[in-house]
Formats: sequence, C-alpha cells, structure tokens
Amino acid sequence: MGSVCIQIIEGNPHLRSLLGWYLQQTGYWIHQSADIARAREIFQNRQPDLVILNSELPDGDGLEFCRWLHRRGHSLVLMLSARDTEADIVAGLKAGADDYLTKPFGMQEFLARVEALTRRNRTTVAPALLSYGDLNIDLVQRRVRYKDEFIDLTPQEFSLLYVLTQAGGSPLSRSDLLKRAWPDEIDNPRTVDTHVLSLRKKLEVDPRRPSMIQTVRNVGYRFNLDRVHTDTLQSPLSLETNALAVSPIQPP
Repeated sequence: MGSVCIQIIEGNPHLRSLLGWYLQQTGYWIHQSADIARAREIFQNRQPDLVILNSELPDGDGLEFCRWLHRRGHSLVLMLSARDTEADIVAGLKAGADDYLTKPFGMQEFLARVEALTRRNRTTVAPALLSYGDLNIDLVQRRVRYKDEFIDLTPQEFSLLYVLTQAGGSPLSRSDLLKRAWPDEIDNPRTVDTHVLSLRKKLEVDPRRPSMIQTVRNVGYRFNLDRVHTDTLQSPLSLETNALAVSPIQPP
C-alpha cells in the first residue's frame, strides 16, 4: 500500500489530522485539505487513488463535489457523513461515492473500508524498491537502507526523501517540497529546512558538509545521485519489483 495516494477532504481539523495520521502510519501517501477550493487544486495536481470526502464542507456541498470527482472517472471516493438515514446514504452513492461511512465511526472500521477500496486498484505489479547505488527505498514497507544498514526515518522524513530522489537530481524549491511531500497545507518554508537537517544527520557522513542532499542557493534542495552510486558499474537508477501486486499509480 506504500504507493497508494489518498486525499482527505475534511473541514474538522482534529478529525482531518487524526485520519491522516492513522493512514500515514499504515503506509499510505496522504494529502489533506479543509475546503473544496484547495481540494480541487490538490486533486488536479496529485490525481489520488482514493478521495475521503466529508459530505458537508465549509465552502460548498460535498455531494456536488463528489459528482465533480465522479465525472473525472479516476479516483475512488469514500464519503464520510453525519447524515445517517437511508435517503442520505442513497444520495451519496448516487452522487458517485464508492462507499459511505456514517459518523461517528471506529478507526478500525474506517481503515478496513479504506483497505477494501484501495484493493480495487492493485491489479498490476508496480515498483516496490528503488535503488540508488547504496541507497535502497522500500515503497511497500516504507523503509530505507543505506550501505546495508536500515535508517530509522519518520513518515515525513521518508516522504521528503522519496520526493527528492524522484526529481532525478533536479533542484526543488521549498514551496515544491511542501506541496509534494507534506500531507497538510503548510506555508512555513522553514519546516522543510528542519526536516532536511534531520535527514542529513541520519544519512550524511558529515551533516555540516552534506554531499547527498545538497542546498541549491536561491532555489532549494537537490538529491545528488552521483553521491550514492557505488564504484561498480551499474545503472544510475534501477527499479526492482516484487510479486505483490500494488497500485500502478506512483505516489506524489
């Protein structure tokens, strides 16, 4: 499930953060938004596998937005709602929701509903391990191994490292990193600096003179592919797969 991208659209900040935390701990890639305006932008940029949508949002009707999503014909939709009558549930399903969960609900039931929906997308074999020389990123287990040692990364550090490596050595601005690697909408670019520093402490031989995650003046940061390549002849980027079928859609 490590390569499944989920978008959470929920106006309640406490519930939104709680759902995001549980899903990220389970191994999903998460993007969150509190209203339809931001949700539309994230959906168009990220094209998530699953959208978790509250039927009542501060700036519009969740049912109407569900119809908008359904017309795009790409993502599955799990609707959350305090409206629990049969007519409400039928209205949600007719609007295009693939499943409907009434509030309040238990977290185990919620995670089971998400798992059942995301299984629908696991029809082909997708990359499970990214190898950059001595650095290996396991997308299924969400683990990183460098020079035969496992590196203990937080979920956010893992997401940041993944996004940096996927840029192919090109620099990314702090704004780009916030949009691509963070599940919540954050405006403080110094958040990126803090997490980059943490990554450097765990991966760099000398964090004060980083050679793997480099600073690009007036731009942001880049991942130095040459730094992690071994001296043996090998492809700069090799992609391994396993026998497990996971989502063919790449994480953001």
